[in-house]
Amino acid sequence: MSPALFIRRPVLTTLLMAAIVIFGLMAYQRLPVNDLPNVDFPTLQVSAQLPGASPETMASAVATPLERQFTTIAGIDSMTSTSALGVTQITIQF
Repeated sequence: MSPALFIRRPVLTTLLMAAIVIFGLMAYQRLPVNDLPNVDFPTLQVSAQLPGASPETMASAVATPLERQFTTIAGIDSMTSTSALGVTQITIQF
């Protein structure tokens, strides 16, 4: 479209712009949006404690052997582990 049409007819331009804004607002209000969608990921969380152990010891002596055993389970999508002072947490998502 040529911009000359919109320059020569400012009332038409304003009405067209108002119609686009009104239809956009109506469409926005009718959008089906959930704030917190219902998503169910089956997860398993394993926690192991060894009081006084450093995070490096927890990772090598506790988390790594457990992770090796957990990898034999079928259907695992992801596995994450976190080691801190005296505690290791492993989260498995199916």
